[in-house]
Amino acid sequence: MTEQQDQLRAWFDQVSRTHDTWRERHQTYYGEQTALLQRLIPPGLRVLEVGCATGNTLAALQPSHGVGLDVSPRMLDIARARHPHLRFVEGNAETLDLGGETFDVVLLADLVGELHDVWAAFRALRNVSHDRTRIIITYYNFLWQPAVELGQALNVKRPQRLQNWLGERDLQGLLHLNGYQCVTQGSRLLMPLALGPVTPAVNRLSGLPGVRALDLIRYFVARPGPGFQTPAAPLTTSVVIPAKNERGNIRAAIRRTPRMGPSTEIIFVEGGSQDGTREEILDAMRTEPTDCTLRFVPQSGKGKGDAVRAGFAAATGDVLMILDADLTVAPEDLPRFHLALAENRGEFVNGSRLVYQMEDQAMRLLNLAANHFFGVAFSKVLGQPLKDTLCGTKVLRRTDYLRIAAGRDVFGDFDPFGDFDLLFGAARLGLHIVEIPVRYAARTYGETQISRFRHGLMLFGMLGRGVRHFSLGK
Repeated sequence: MTEQQDQLRAWFDQVSRTHDTWRERHQTYYGEQTALLQRLIPPGLRVLEVGCATGNTLAALQPSHGVGLDVSPRMLDIARARHPHLRFVEGNAETLDLGGETFDVVLLADLVGELHDVWAAFRALRNVSHDRTRIIITYYNFLWQPAVELGQALNVKRPQRLQNWLGERDLQGLLHLNGYQCVTQGSRLLMPLALGPVTPAVNRLSGLPGVRALDLIRYFVARPGPGFQTPAAPLTTSVVIPAKNERGNIRAAIRRTPRMGPSTEIIFVEGGSQDGTREEILDAMRTEPTDCTLRFVPQSGKGKGDAVRAGFAAATGDVLMILDADLTVAPEDLPRFHLALAENRGEFVNGSRLVYQMEDQAMRLLNLAANHFFGVAFSKVLGQPLKDTLCGTKVLRRTDYLRIAAGRDVFGDFDPFGDFDLLFGAARLGLHIVEIPVRYAARTYGETQISRFRHGLMLFGMLGRGVRHFSLGK
């Protein structure tokens, strides 16, 4: 069990003491949620609830065969005593496997916000799904986050851990990446407080046009999509690591980057370092054990964008990846990007750092606000949903990159970062862009080479260029 799983288990063991008391105090919310699930899940089905807590919701669904899974032994002790006709299993959503047993419905009620790794949990759902399984997910609307935090501060709401910032597009994208497609979605509950006749009167407005955005409860119903069990294509991989003044991260980058597909090459591109980065790369290439092929490309130009282009020009893999040498995005996450292409879930894979909670000092507040702004703005311009355009981890097939490079004169040499050169080119070619959430860590060596204000002005210039080309057709 990982440290994160240990922490989650300890937290919910503690919460188990008052869990049902809080449910009784907030019967408006839990009653509406249970009624919604009863409409979506007819009695008599084989139902698995992941994150079942004390089993009350699962029991209310009247399954012919009901299994509840939870990380907390204390929650499960209560569930077994209260609902002996159901089966309860201790386990973690991210490693879910019940020995080949499959279900008609898999329910995740108010769980996705608590998970350390939502991608892994959705991937594990494949172990308990057959071709007609329905995945049902409920979660709360993040517009309610200030009210949730106020309720916790006033001790009128059950305390909870920091939640993942998951919206509809994030969940749809993560389901798609793991072979599921959304069947329907919706919302419920404008007024979660019990205020006499006011509560039902207000809640009758729930779901109306223009009102739905304010509902507290959101839900998805998904099913296995076409090609659910598509085997991964055997694609070779090139990981390009632009490295300037990153001497302290070189060996960790080699050790932590896994082999992907039949073969993987790691290409370091360096130019102009003043801390001995080049010497460290060359020495590490001789001495570090790895399953990957190690290569070095000297950079003659300047900037990360130039380094990416030099690395991609030298790459031989079917799949091209960018990994920032600061390792703020974990190299261990790269196989997920590779899998998205190998299973044909997307054609351009972009990392998103804006879903999970970040490490302290990983991103300054102004940078965080700018990332959110540019994500929304460039999504509108490019016509495809993007949450984090500035994440350095970007992955595509080499054949598609060659097409982007061949049409580069359409936009010109406008991007010193390399991110928008690729994003604009991908959007122009109509490539399907998908995002994978990643956890963003603080630097352990060196300093950022990003200037907030100077580079921020450049980003506004690139946004303007995108508006002229994609929105105005100039």
